Amino acid sequence: MLSALVLFVVSGLATPVPEPVRHGIVVAAAVLGVLRDVGAVSFPLPQNARQVPQDVLRRDVVRGALRFGFEMGTGVRTYVSSTVPYVLVVALLLTAPGIATAIAAGVGFGLGRALTPTTRYASGDGETWDDALHAHVRGIKVAAGLAVAAALVFLLFAAR
Repeated sequence: MLSALVLFVVSGLATPVPEPVRHGIVVAAAVLGVLRDVGAVSFPLPQNARQVPQDVLRRDVVRGALRFGFEMGTGVRTYVSSTVPYVLVVALLLTAPGIATAIAAGVGFGLGRALTPTTRYASGDGETWDDALHAHVRGIKVAAGLAVAAALVFLLFAAR
């Protein structure tokens, strides 16, 4: 949520750019993100590619999950294989949403990030869970990217 609030404040700098241009860039970023996730294009994502150590979650699940989410959400440790969070950043920066939208985006991102360690822990067998995630991660990334792209197109153009 902290990152989303910072993006909300900074988003005001983009308001002089005409709205159709900003919206076009958001849609282009979403399409480019999906193309990257399906492997049609390749480019590095800006990230501090260090993972949160596993022992953070083993010592105390609740505090570990909160630390994990905070470090990932603020970019302290950011190994992100999907482009969806980056598309969300572009959308928040260029659409100048209201404070409620920025907070909702931050809470949604945080809940999504907390879901990973929580479901891994709840599975009872983290190694098997990791293997299953690895087997399905590409499909999950593509589905998430398509869902975000469709939602952004709807919100920016069809909902008017």
